[in-house]
Amino acid sequence: MAKCDVCSKSMSFGLKVSHSNRKTNRAWKPNVKRVKVVDNGTVKTAYVCTRCLRSNKVTRAV
Repeated sequence: MAKCDVCSKSMSFGLKVSHSNRKTNRAWKPNVKRVKVVDNGTVKTAYVCTRCLRSNKVTRAV
């Protein structure tokens, strides 16, 4: 499950290009961590990308 529960960032697709200019499909996955988050006073686990963790879009439970 490579999707952030906060910002809905998910996989993006593109092409891997070799030195001889051959192109094959590839995917970029977001850096998603499973963390305990305080949501409306209750603690629950959520998948949150590191960008949202770094910018304090969620409050982590202790």
